[in-house]
Amino acid sequence: MGAAQSFRELCDRTKNTNVRLSLPAVCIVWQTAMIILFGVFIRYNEESDTHWVEYRKENNLSDIQNDFYFRYPSFQDVHVMIFVGFGFLMTFLQRYSFGAVGFNFLIAAFGLQWALLMQGWFHSLDYTDGKIKIGVENLINADFCVAGCLIAYGAVLGKVSPVQLLVLTLFGITLFAVEEYIILDLIHAKDAGGSMVIHTFGGYYGLSISWMLYRPNLDQSNRLQSSVYHSDVFAMIGTLFLWMFWPSFNSAITDHGDGQHRAAINTYLALASTVLTTVAVSSLFQKHGKLDMVHIQNSTLAGGVAVGTAAEFMLMPYGSLIVGFCCGIISTLGYIFLTPFMEKYLKIQDTCGIHNLHAMPGVIGGIVGAITAAAATESVYGAEGLRNTFDFEGEFADRSTSKQGGHQAAGLCVAICFGVGGGILVGFILRLPIWGDPADDNCFNDEPYWEATPPQDKMSPKSGTINSLNFSLHFVSLKMFCFTSIEHIIIFLNLIFFFFFVKTEFII
Repeated sequence: MGAAQSFRELCDRTKNTNVRLSLPAVCIVWQTAMIILFGVFIRYNEESDTHWVEYRKENNLSDIQNDFYFRYPSFQDVHVMIFVGFGFLMTFLQRYSFGAVGFNFLIAAFGLQWALLMQGWFHSLDYTDGKIKIGVENLINADFCVAGCLIAYGAVLGKVSPVQLLVLTLFGITLFAVEEYIILDLIHAKDAGGSMVIHTFGGYYGLSISWMLYRPNLDQSNRLQSSVYHSDVFAMIGTLFLWMFWPSFNSAITDHGDGQHRAAINTYLALASTVLTTVAVSSLFQKHGKLDMVHIQNSTLAGGVAVGTAAEFMLMPYGSLIVGFCCGIISTLGYIFLTPFMEKYLKIQDTCGIHNLHAMPGVIGGIVGAITAAAATESVYGAEGLRNTFDFEGEFADRSTSKQGGHQAAGLCVAICFGVGGGILVGFILRLPIWGDPADDNCFNDEPYWEATPPQDKMSPKSGTINSLNFSLHFVSLKMFCFTSIEHIIIFLNLIFFFFFVKTEFII
């Protein structure tokens, strides 16, 4: 007990947010390590190498059959979700928009490099020459890997330093690659949209870290742990990006043809159903039937998470609607009841409510996947369709669908164990007082790590300024701020239209 108390006192000593040396050192050293490791291990695969011409002729293929042309449109969508969707979804805090978007950018940029290596060693290593061969599908999988860390970031949003986030990402990517290999390769579970591998793991990884980093005096930052009108609007932009592109996310790496087609349809329908039940429950439990923007920003996405595992199965359109219907209710109730309960009694401070958007829907997705797999029959899928959908080939050729359902459930358990166990371990490391994290009264604030303009209400008026003039200046500033915010939104919408134009031209 004495050692534990000493460690706790060490971790709770006065905070110093100066990362002038530690952040540049970590970024430079780790990026140098990436360059060296890429030089040693990473090479182009046969479809991105100059020898593609020879490979194409030997296998009687055409350039249009290169995997790039099948996968790149989905890669574009997933990439936008990672860098724009997740980033802007977390801008709801009134004074933490720089940290939400900027640190999201940092995590993703480092994480995708480390993911290409970690996933490559498990999935793409060519044992003839010891090299990892990468193509466009590896890029999509790396983005998926990063998504798990961005989900975890949501639980500790505003409470950690950028150095801590890089450490979280380093260990998170490593754990993800291992649990993904166990679930998809050893257990041979199917998880096209990552309900188990991405969302369940990422959710419980982040929640466990948040539990380890519990701050009993976080109420000192309550004034900043809230949104304002324009921050909610920008967060809603992130929601819409995620909502629109989620069918691509769940179908990006499924088999070409019917599997990919079915995954997009199932996700599309589940998302639509979730919106209506989220609005219904939000209105029902709020005073005077008013909607809570937190629910609309987050719970409307839960259906996309929950349908991920079974996305390529014969879930049927009505089944997708049922999954979305249930998740809209469960996720919204989670924000209303579970989030306060977890903070008060379980000591888990979940800034973004990832338990309601990712962890719970991920578990539901795993359960739906297990039931759907166990219930699969040859009369519904066809003999060839059953083998193709569940990859009943090689050593798994004799596996029955009921046994596959059991393995799906086992995969869910592995994801939870890795998330909780890995999060506790990494949280213990992040508690060390060497990372430059903010004090309890300075969380959810950009100022410790960004050159940010102080809010108007903290600026002292010059001596001799009369109250009426001060009020007028504030009023003019408010009008200018609202005007520039509208301008920013218009510019952002123009960028959206430009993106769709470029994407359409590429596909044509």
